[in-house]
Amino acid sequence: MSLSKKFLMLLFWLPCGAFAQPLATVEHVDLNRYLGKWYEIASIPQYFQRQCVRDVTAEYALKDGAISVTNRCTTATGEISVAQGQARIVDKVSNAKLEVTFVKLFGWRYQFGGDYWVIDLAADYRYAVVGHPSRKYAWVLAATPQVSVQDLAAIEKRLQENGYDTCGLLTTPQSGVLPVKMPLCEAVRAK
Repeated sequence: MSLSKKFLMLLFWLPCGAFAQPLATVEHVDLNRYLGKWYEIASIPQYFQRQCVRDVTAEYALKDGAISVTNRCTTATGEISVAQGQARIVDKVSNAKLEVTFVKLFGWRYQFGGDYWVIDLAADYRYAVVGHPSRKYAWVLAATPQVSVQDLAAIEKRLQENGYDTCGLLTTPQSGVLPVKMPLCEAVRAK
């Protein structure tokens, strides 16, 4: 094969994700332990959370055979913004891959789920990291409004190992804990 043909094949092959490593999830999620209230510690900013300035939480509960999702946050005017959604398990072996949607058609049926993959989880469920195969989404969640310096450094390391730029995640202010948003990579070094 000529050098030019090899070069063209390489150019065709590269955009197809030849070097992209698949996003790894945790081996298993015990849904009974995962249900409940989680505090957002950091996330990649998303348009659907643009109104949120602090105190972002997500609450998961079993409801009518599905997992209900209730996201809350405080807006710049001090109002509480609430979004109701639903999750479904995609990988029933590990429970680590779910789809979550906040789109409810005709007022009764949720549709159009997005990937919600648990990519890191403390053994005692004190924190979890949720990602998306595209790596355009990520949320660091914790059972309390604050995580330790050691946990934050470990979370940052695993995010990097999974191909995330941790400077693209911003910390989430929680009342009485962290007053301002800052890149996760800086927050780890500041503590």
